[in-house]
Amino acid sequence: QVQLVESGGGSVQAGGSLRLSCSASRYPYSRNLLAWFRQAPGKEREAVAGIYIERGRTEYADSVKGRFTTSQDNAKKTVYLQMNSLKPEDAGTYYCAAGSQYGGLWSRISLYTYWGQGTQVTVSS
Repeated sequence: QVQLVESGGGSVQAGGSLRLSCSASRYPYSRNLLAWFRQAPGKEREAVAGIYIERGRTEYADSVKGRFTTSQDNAKKTVYLQMNSLKPEDAGTYYCAAGSQYGGLWSRISLYTYWGQGTQVTVSS
């Protein structure tokens, strides 16, 4: 089995920053996608950012480009989501997910095989 554990969620004022971490027990595929999804109350789950672990390539949703950065520490099998200039609409539960690079479009939920438990982010005005 593969375990993904998110941490770093919390409450922040609009314009502030948070850094989320996702620690993986292992990477299950030869080429892995690690992605961040978020879900606000009453809204659909949406892809926020992704990183191709072996390649280093990153992907971002348009809504967070220029504000969020995803990165990795391969030795720690950990990915990060640095969130800057946070807006109230960024609030929600953030999930880390792992899937195969060959699974298709990075933002497609069905691509991902493993999910973390989620960490909550609150942004106050």
